[in-house]
Amino acid sequence: MDDSPIRPLATPPYAVVQSAPHQILVCKACKHMGAGCQPGLRLLEQLRAAIAAAGLCDSFEVSGTACLAGCVPAHGTPCVVGWRAAAKATWLFGDIEPGQPIDDLLAFSRLYAAREDGWMNGRDLPARLCDSTLARIPAAMIVTRQGSVR
Repeated sequence: MDDSPIRPLATPPYAVVQSAPHQILVCKACKHMGAGCQPGLRLLEQLRAAIAAAGLCDSFEVSGTACLAGCVPAHGTPCVVGWRAAAKATWLFGDIEPGQPIDDLLAFSRLYAAREDGWMNGRDLPARLCDSTLARIPAAMIVTRQGSVR
């Protein structure tokens, strides 16, 4: 029997099950507020409606998620949104305000779906998102002695 102490988890494990090929994650739990994020919840509702109206529901699921740790509370703009898909780069954008037109978010969704690997340069992004990029994370690739596994 192992006598080593069990390390408690700081927060409960959190995962979002993905039911569509692409997923848009909207932060809805502001750690700096200690409560649910009302702007994030409004943005989540707006994005779900816009994705549905654009006919993108078969390609995208829009989910709320735990804190994405990309907001800057001092700026008063807590909304962080991420795009992810299997074998594609993950993107995080910050300073996304509910109530602003979300045409750029829909345009990015279409671009992201069209790219095999989700990789884009800044000049490929819709204008409003160029200055809001927090991260572009390459797709996970595991390399073993037998070769790479995606």
